[in-house]
Amino acid sequence: MTVTGAVRNPEQIPVDALAALPGRTDRLADLHCVTTWSALGLTWSGIPFVDVHAHLAERVRPRTSARWVRFTGLDGYTATLRLDDALAPGVLLADALDDASLDTDHGAPLRLVAPAHYGYKNVKHVCTIEYCTAYDAGSAGWKGHPRGRVAFEERSRYLPGRIWRPLWHALLPAADAAYTAARARTNGEGEA
Repeated sequence: MTVTGAVRNPEQIPVDALAALPGRTDRLADLHCVTTWSALGLTWSGIPFVDVHAHLAERVRPRTSARWVRFTGLDGYTATLRLDDALAPGVLLADALDDASLDTDHGAPLRLVAPAHYGYKNVKHVCTIEYCTAYDAGSAGWKGHPRGRVAFEERSRYLPGRIWRPLWHALLPAADAAYTAARARTNGEGEA
């Protein structure tokens, strides 16, 4: 795990060292997608990010101007959370789901789980934690909201949730069909 950005001492820390920190916990949480589907009653296991941050702060010494934290996955996906949102109860660096170690589909070796936020703020395969002084939309681009909180329907920066909800709901069947077709092509299904 690389820890960098607005810190005095950038560092690489073995994932095993983070996973072995005291404070390991289980969290029952739902995962909500901006496109209107949800996965309910998931039990994540891992280290609360507040504990990871406390451990990292001693080593890398984030600058006082760092108000955001960007998480990057091995697949290149990035998402940025306000530091206070990342330190909120329930936010984990998880390594297990429903009593089983994460597999690659679910984000191994570590996955950021931020249950109060939409799924696009939850990063699989976390390999970099970067403390930032400004917001970066990351992989969500212009569509992403800086906070992305489910309770406030912060689905997008530019349109309110009450507008996005029916749009996503109407587009979901077509998006699902396109995703299924793309997976079939990737897996070599449907070829002559």
